[in-house]
Amino acid sequence: MIRLAVRAPAPAAEQVLAALLELAPSGVEQVDGEGWVEFAVYGAPGELPELDAGEAEVGGVRVTVSGREVSDDWAERWKRFHAPVLIRDRLYLRPPWERAAVRPGVIDLVIDPGRAFGTGAHATTRLCLELLLELAQERGRGSVCDLGCGSGVLAIAAARLGFGPVAAVDADRLAMEATAANARDNGVVIDRVERVNLRERPAPHADVVLANLMRPLLLRVAELMEHRPLALIASGLLEHEADEVAKAFRPLSERRRVSSQGWTALLLRGPPVA
Repeated sequence: MIRLAVRAPAPAAEQVLAALLELAPSGVEQVDGEGWVEFAVYGAPGELPELDAGEAEVGGVRVTVSGREVSDDWAERWKRFHAPVLIRDRLYLRPPWERAAVRPGVIDLVIDPGRAFGTGAHATTRLCLELLLELAQERGRGSVCDLGCGSGVLAIAAARLGFGPVAAVDADRLAMEATAANARDNGVVIDRVERVNLRERPAPHADVVLANLMRPLLLRVAELMEHRPLALIASGLLEHEADEVAKAFRPLSERRRVSSQGWTALLLRGPPVA
C-alpha cells in the first residue's frame, strides 16, 4: 500500500483539495501543519493519481508531492481519520468500530468507509445533512436521488428520515457495493442503486436531489437534467463557486446557504405549488 501525499500552503489548501478530489473522488486524508496542509491518498501502485514526486502544480498551486509505503499498522491508524460526527443533535454518523449513539431522538447511522469513501465527517457531507434535516421538517416526505453516493451516507440518512423511494447512483462500481452493504447494515431499503456516469447521462428524476459533487460536475448535471426537482441540495462547492452553481439550476431558486471550513452547500427550491 502506498501513501501519496500532496503538501500545499495553508491559504491555498481548499483550492488544491478541490483539484485533488477530481483525481481522487473517493476522498483524501487531511493533515494540518504549521503553514501547510497535506492531503494524502492510499492505494496500490497503479490505483493512485499520476503525480510525480517533487515540486508540482495542482489546481494552479505549487505543491510538494511525495510517496511512501505505509507501515504494517496502517489499517489501525486509518481508523483514526473516520471519527463519529453528530449533526444538529439528530443524526449520529459513526464507523462500525465506534459505539452506538444512546441519546433519545438521535438517529444512529453506521457507515463503513470501505475503500476511503468516508463516513460523513467531511464538511461537504455534513452541510448536506444539515440541509436535509431542515428539508425533512419543512415538507412532506418524497422521493430522493443521491448523486455520487460514495458510501451511501446521504441516501441512507434520507431513508432513515422517512423519504422514499430512495435512489443512489455513482460512476464507481465500489460505491455501488459500499452503498448496498451500508444500507443493509442500517436496515434500510435503497430502492435503486445504479452505476451512472453523470457526465454523459441525465440524473434520475426525484422530488429531492442530493448532489454532493464538485463544481464542474454540478454544472454538467444542471446542463443535462431533463426535469428540475422540487428541491435540490448542492454541496462540494468552494464559497466563491456557489452563485454560479445556483444560477445553473434555474428556475430553482436559492432558499438556504450554509458554509463551513471554506465549503458551501445550497438548498434550491422550485416555486410553490398552488
